[in-house]
This record gives sequence, structure tokens and C-alpha cells, in this order.
Amino acid sequence: MSDLPNCPKCGSEYAYQDGDLLICPECAHEWSPSSTSESGDDSRVIKDANGNVLQDGDSITVIKDLKVKGTSLVVKVGTKVKNIRLVDGDHDIDCKIDGIGPMKLKSEFVKKI
Repeated sequence: MSDLPNCPKCGSEYAYQDGDLLICPECAHEWSPSSTSESGDDSRVIKDANGNVLQDGDSITVIKDLKVKGTSLVVKVGTKVKNIRLVDGDHDIDCKIDGIGPMKLKSEFVKKI
């Protein structure tokens, strides 16, 4: 079969080469074949809206009104969130907001306190 590596994001064996890049048809991840051999396990750096690096346990504040999906609740601008946890995925931050409960937030809508 093919000697191409599996997708580093989802592990799919169906990766194919398109020019200089390798592409995964299952998760649409694109990567350079040379970066897989030299990068290894890099931890992802998550930054807030101002470019500050976020870490587990940081306190943040929301910079935009955010509607809570499936409810009529809104997370208002200036809402402070303590003790965040960084996760992989579309929404980078796991947290608990007082009065609302457990939430997942995108880092582009918060700033570090």
C-alpha cells in the first residue's frame, strides 16, 4: 500500500499527498511531511484575544456577550472566570461560570486577568 504516515491529529491511515503537504480526508488536517519527523509531541500554545499565553488555573474575563447554546442565557462582557482548564478541540477552555455552570469557551473571546 502506501508508506505515508498516519494523520497526527486523528490517527487516520488514509492520508494522501497533495503537492508538498499531506492531507487527512477524515479530519481535513494538513501538515508537512518534514514537520512530523522533527516536531514529535509539541504542546499547543493557547493565547487569549490580546496574545497573552493562557495556562491551566488562570483567571480570565469575557470580552464579548456570548449566547449559551440551547438556552436563553447570556454570558455578559466582563464576566470573571477563575481556575480555567485548557483542552484540545474547537473550544479551548473548560471552566465553570457562576450562575450558569460548566462551559466551554473559545480563547479568542477572553482575556487574561
